[in-house]
Amino acid sequence: MTHRTVGQVMTTAVVHVRPDASFKEILNVLVEHDLTAVPVLDDRNRPLGVVSDADLLSDAAGKDVPGGWALTARPSPDAERDSRVKDAAGLMRSPAVCAAPEWTVCEAARVMGRRGVDHLVVVDEAGRTVGIVGRGDLLRGFLRRDRAIAEDIRREVMARSLGLPRDALEVRVDEGEVSLSGVVERRSTASVLVRLCGDLEGVVAVTDRLGYRADDTHPAVATGVRTERAAGSRCGHRGVDTASRDGG
Repeated sequence: MTHRTVGQVMTTAVVHVRPDASFKEILNVLVEHDLTAVPVLDDRNRPLGVVSDADLLSDAAGKDVPGGWALTARPSPDAERDSRVKDAAGLMRSPAVCAAPEWTVCEAARVMGRRGVDHLVVVDEAGRTVGIVGRGDLLRGFLRRDRAIAEDIRREVMARSLGLPRDALEVRVDEGEVSLSGVVERRSTASVLVRLCGDLEGVVAVTDRLGYRADDTHPAVATGVRTERAAGSRCGHRGVDTASRDGG
């Protein structure tokens, strides 16, 4: 089954800054490399956090003030001391949201969406930075042709994973949106089929119009063909909600 990994799409030449990088040094790095954010690494190349252009702008305009306006005419001593913290350690958001190279692009997309970030720092088993992956890197996987996705569903999901004949169901793919129609023997088979299709690279959504002859998930329910069940299925069904995968 086709599942591209973070390690296959990440950028390995990671542009980064050290914790003592100044405001201007960070800004120069972002501008020079046309970036919106940069990881902050320690001397062992372990991620400490991420500083973005939004963090720089917030610091320049006044922290935690709606609209970016500084409301106090005379800053307090604490505010004056905070305003002098212009290095990466004081500006970054910490901890960095990290990924492992073996994650699928769907797992990475799920974490990005849940954490509200545009990039993930990719780390090895020792916690050292080995790459960085952004939304654009993940989205390239969704440019697969519809014909290739349909073939994966018939060959890998239906035939190899579930033991179904390749022509047992109607499979339609339009710009990454999959529609499944037909009748399977068991309700559990229909559920697994939808989930596996949603995990395929390039699949944007799955519309389930499958029927089943027996509901093996609720034995007391009378058997019978059920049709026209509509449900959406999107990238990222498999859980990765662990501290080691979701944190820095």
